[in-house]
Amino acid sequence: MLVKLSGVFLVLFLSGCVSLGGSDKTEEEKQREAFIDKKINYYSDKTVSSLDVPPDLTTPSSQKAFKLSEYVDNVQEDTISFNKNEAATQEEEESANILKTPSNIKVKKSGKRRWLVVDKKPDVVWDLSKSFLKSRGFSIKKINKKIGLIETDFLENHAEIPDESLGMIRSFISSKLSAYVLPTVDKYRVRLEPMNNGKKTALYLSLSSMEEVVTNSGSKDENTIWQARPKDQGLETTMLYEFMVFLGGDEAKARDQIVKAKEQEKIAVSLAQGVGGYAKLVFKMNQYDTWSNMGWALDQLDIDIEDTDIKEGSFYIKVVRTQDRGILSRIFGDSAIKQSIQILVREVNSNTTEVYFNDISEENEKETADFSHEFLGNIAKQF
Repeated sequence: MLVKLSGVFLVLFLSGCVSLGGSDKTEEEKQREAFIDKKINYYSDKTVSSLDVPPDLTTPSSQKAFKLSEYVDNVQEDTISFNKNEAATQEEEESANILKTPSNIKVKKSGKRRWLVVDKKPDVVWDLSKSFLKSRGFSIKKINKKIGLIETDFLENHAEIPDESLGMIRSFISSKLSAYVLPTVDKYRVRLEPMNNGKKTALYLSLSSMEEVVTNSGSKDENTIWQARPKDQGLETTMLYEFMVFLGGDEAKARDQIVKAKEQEKIAVSLAQGVGGYAKLVFKMNQYDTWSNMGWALDQLDIDIEDTDIKEGSFYIKVVRTQDRGILSRIFGDSAIKQSIQILVREVNSNTTEVYFNDISEENEKETADFSHEFLGNIAKQF
């Protein structure tokens, strides 16, 4: 088997040295191929519902009405069926009727992130978002209608790239490699924010992935563990494209919008020393834009958001300080040692906003102050 694998990897190495005629492609063509040619194939019968990232492997026009609950009814209770064999529910039938109406959807882009602005009310997009995720085989793990957040369980991914995109050599060996590839799993977080006094909806989609890797290879202690996997930006963008089409966008127009999305103003953010030894972030933008970018960054880091109040300028989150990870987290898991933190967004002037890290416990330990620099530093790295 080792000889067979060596031969395969030798072909892989050599194939990397062979020109396949792609060097003269424009940047736009490369971006298009990066996600449109990637076919998503999730195994709907392989949901990994109990999967947690090991503690030591985690990766780290201004609206004034910001709570989804102000625009969506029934925020106290929101139930959903996870039985994929069940007949279409009334909710799904209503979603199908809504989709008969063409949607005007715009793609916004800033740095690495893309998001959608949908000309439908938040409660409509909320139902459609759940229907979309279920249609891809996902079950919903977390749902908070009050803050417009939906998060799925992990699901095994078998993303495939068409032979014509792989090239002749890599296409030939792709089937040979399939038997040796350990599984990867993905989950998605959808976050909605009302716009234009609830007449439109901003939709943010973020991907988190894990992969099974071999430890102590070749020894008697050889084993496999799950660890965080670098974000596949192409996969996330592909899913956003499919989401856009599902919401009623024209396929050809959706492709062009995703690829040609106009770059917004470059984000300028810096980490600075705040009061009492705590860190703070300084954004060169107004409060609403800072809020939007902070929400996206928290999604990217898969931070547990408990509540939001953008009128107050607050994200209420639960995190684990790096210093607290050890025996307790290994025995009881991260949930046993998570602390509640307030992230406060305050506008200094129309072009400057500061983000503060507030320890709700008011114990103000040095360890927490030190952790604030690490945490907000990871936020700044997202931009």
